[in-house]
Amino acid sequence: MPATPAVTPALKPVLKPASLRHNEIIALFRQHGFLTMEALAEHFAVTTQTIRRDINALCDADILRRRHGGAELILSARNQPYDMRRINNLEQKAEIGAAVAALIPNSCSVLIGIGTTPEQVALALAKHDHLTVITNNLRAALALSTNQNNQVIVPGGTLRFPNPEILGNDADKLFRNFRADFGIYGVGGVDTDGTLLDFDRMESSSRQALRESCRTQILVTDNSKFGRQAPVRGGHLSDPDILVTDSPLSPALAAMLAGNTRVVVTSQPDYSTDTDRQSTTSAATGNSVMAAIASIAAGK
Repeated sequence: MPATPAVTPALKPVLKPASLRHNEIIALFRQHGFLTMEALAEHFAVTTQTIRRDINALCDADILRRRHGGAELILSARNQPYDMRRINNLEQKAEIGAAVAALIPNSCSVLIGIGTTPEQVALALAKHDHLTVITNNLRAALALSTNQNNQVIVPGGTLRFPNPEILGNDADKLFRNFRADFGIYGVGGVDTDGTLLDFDRMESSSRQALRESCRTQILVTDNSKFGRQAPVRGGHLSDPDILVTDSPLSPALAAMLAGNTRVVVTSQPDYSTDTDRQSTTSAATGNSVMAAIASIAAGK
């Protein structure tokens, strides 16, 4: 059996809620591949029984598989079911959604792509007025349809059961029929070199069509996507005008974006101040959509 990699103990051992601990456990497995129960218990300053319950939950979710003395990460070319992904990191995704909504003024046009984080953006945008929204994400469409001041446009085509999404040529063509003010999209994973990854070519094609059809690109992704592997390449982390995430980037990734992509980190206490300043600037220019775009995309 190969030697167990050392896991750095937490500097200030604090018992964390299971959902947060699960996210950190997954990140450690992405780094090391295999870990023992004892190493994880020492890292989190909890009992091996607590870690065993965490590992059992992650194995039941098909994220880890048990091995003698510990567990290992399952490398899969298939994504988790939508409803499972929908509750993973839900609090962080909701914060990302609120941060994006603060960047977008009323009375503009928005493309929204597939995925659970773009759905949270749509929920946060539901109180905006007079939006024209084009989306192949049916959950996003339903969220925005609760405000009858908004116009919501969806493509024809085949529902990708069990996901509430429409992918394929018709959906891509619908995006390309517009030149929207904002385009909001997620991603299956982000490799260590900044490459954006998806689980099939239709997902990657949909994101590309969205990116080509908007003036300001906004990538939304929570921390679990960094280092997550998927088989299809499709763009780079430096492509969007704005990246909204919940945790600071690694120094290597941050260096790739310097001077090119504005990064909004929701866990940083001052991020709301920056977005409030964007909204104030937009209002002072008469709610001009083009002024808002110029302000948000500054530095790209």
